[in-house]
Amino acid sequence: MSTTNGLQGKVALVTGATAKRGMGHAIALRLAREGADVAVFDKLESARSLFPGDEGWRGLPAVVEAVEALGRRATALTVDIADAAATDAAVATVIERLGKVDILVNCAAIRGTPNVELAEGDAAEWKALFDVNLLGAFNITKPVVRHLKARGEGGKIIHFASVAGRMGARGNAAYAASKWGVIGLVQSLALEVAAQRINVNAVCPGMIITNLRDQHIEDGAKRQGVTAEQFRADEYAQVGKMIPIGRMGTVDDIADVVSFLASSQSDYMTGQSLNVCGGVRMD
Repeated sequence: MSTTNGLQGKVALVTGATAKRGMGHAIALRLAREGADVAVFDKLESARSLFPGDEGWRGLPAVVEAVEALGRRATALTVDIADAAATDAAVATVIERLGKVDILVNCAAIRGTPNVELAEGDAAEWKALFDVNLLGAFNITKPVVRHLKARGEGGKIIHFASVAGRMGARGNAAYAASKWGVIGLVQSLALEVAAQRINVNAVCPGMIITNLRDQHIEDGAKRQGVTAEQFRADEYAQVGKMIPIGRMGTVDDIADVVSFLASSQSDYMTGQSLNVCGGVRMD
């Protein structure tokens, strides 16, 4: 795990950071280890984790404490990025507290109900997914781009799409469509701000071990009459067999790629969508 100071003097804003096993949490800590001060956003201050040993997890306050323990400045705000006015105000607060924003990493997303075919889909759930996953991406990006342009010192914007944004996902059309939209946003914005040295890229995770599937695991365990730990172990083993590399991904696998995209090493890369999926998708 890298502990360099490649981001010394930078300020990173990471959304979707409250889950103990979430990608946002891991990314916030990785960027802090790389030298950045970090602001973290989430709709909830804390979120339940089904993993053993995670009882009592305190969410955003714990993330702030961990960043500060690394010698970096940190701040946290509870904000729903689907709310444009609240998001604008939250970004302004980060700039007031930490002085600027150099790096935006937008991890905030919702998955919706899995395995629901389109003909049985609920319009309200489709709207909720697009409000967070796509409109939320617009809402958080807009004030950051205005800030970066005004400063004139370049910047990095990293959005989270998904492998499901590169290929259809049976029973998950709403989620897939919202993530396809994120890729379109990234490519369009990259063209608009390239001359200002603002790099805009997307990360497309595959099957990553996070809290995102906790409810699915809890429900499946109840149906089968087994513990959540047993259901999770069985499902992860089955999923791993479908992945060329032979295992599900970890949040550190994702943080490695984000660290690169946030650094000067990616200065000649923009408008790209990087699959981090163990070989499930190769284009």
